[in-house]
Amino acid sequence: MLPEPDDRGAQLLATLKTGEWLDAQVFPPISWAVPGLIPEGFGLFTGPPKAGKSWCSLAIGLAVAAGGKALGSIDVGDPRPVLLLALEDGDRRLQGRCRHLLDDGALPSMLTYQTSTPSGDVIPLIRAWLAKNGHLDPLIILDTLGRVMPPALPGEGAYARDYRIGAALKNLTDAHPGSCLLVVHHVRKATGDDWMDSTSGTNGLNGAADWTVNLSRQRNEDVGILRVTGRDVPEGEYAMRCSDGRWELDGEDLDHASQKASEVRTTAGIGDKSTEVLEYVVRSATPVTPKQVADALQLPDARRYMARLAESGRLRKVGYGTYTGVPPVPVSQLPTEVGQRDTWDTGTQTTNEPIASLVDWQANRNKDH
Repeated sequence: MLPEPDDRGAQLLATLKTGEWLDAQVFPPISWAVPGLIPEGFGLFTGPPKAGKSWCSLAIGLAVAAGGKALGSIDVGDPRPVLLLALEDGDRRLQGRCRHLLDDGALPSMLTYQTSTPSGDVIPLIRAWLAKNGHLDPLIILDTLGRVMPPALPGEGAYARDYRIGAALKNLTDAHPGSCLLVVHHVRKATGDDWMDSTSGTNGLNGAADWTVNLSRQRNEDVGILRVTGRDVPEGEYAMRCSDGRWELDGEDLDHASQKASEVRTTAGIGDKSTEVLEYVVRSATPVTPKQVADALQLPDARRYMARLAESGRLRKVGYGTYTGVPPVPVSQLPTEVGQRDTWDTGTQTTNEPIASLVDWQANRNKDH
């Protein structure tokens, strides 16, 4: 006969929930600071120094505090409270940047900021601010984490330290569903094949975060790529452009910016003629032949270009003498099912669509057209 659980065991068993209970729950829809990109919860905004993270995060904060559009074209809804911890700025610089981004318009009254906070005060400050504003789906921007990163505890490894800090930050938003904490953080110089591996420090921060956004661009270039992955946001890459400090989507919405990012990645390393052929085929609603391409682009040797693009995986031969492109799945057609959302105390799932599924999507789109 099995022994009865002791008092502590009985208490723990009483905390368990059933599938029936979970099935009966009705959870509110997820809240977004920037719809389709930045959901509620704790997330990292990474990128190399001087890439424009501070400008971009500041513009997002101003858009949320004022209401209207973020990144040029994404409607963020009505004004909401924003706490900006601009720890690499002073009052004068922050005022100048805000006025520049707002075209000398008035700064939004829903914006609250601080430019200097001791490491030990960050968590208490954010917690106190959320106690007053957490019910309004607010946004907190911490720029940057490196300014207030506490040291490891005695005997604590780097991963454990990073995860402890990430968990402490996540606990803040978990206590106030609908709130969003965007933490600006640098990346390492040495990177691997996965851009997530570039986050400065260990993967402890990525592991604790609900989502990660990354902004990358070549030095002195005015275009870049914004990447996002997380538990409550569709994974994607979006083309961005910057003009005088103002970061905007390169496209009228996320779908178009995603298509643009795919084109930039797909055409990297090929010549102008090949790029022209590739763009023509990808944008066609139905598979095309070399003769169609030759006639449209005045390119007699179109067949040779298309064969080479197919060999490199940029085009796919779908029948005798017909080719089609393999565009990305639009953001609007990605899965949208999502989960729910005191001091420095004690895996992001990603998806990579296989080529076959993208081809199936292209075939279905051609049928629809």
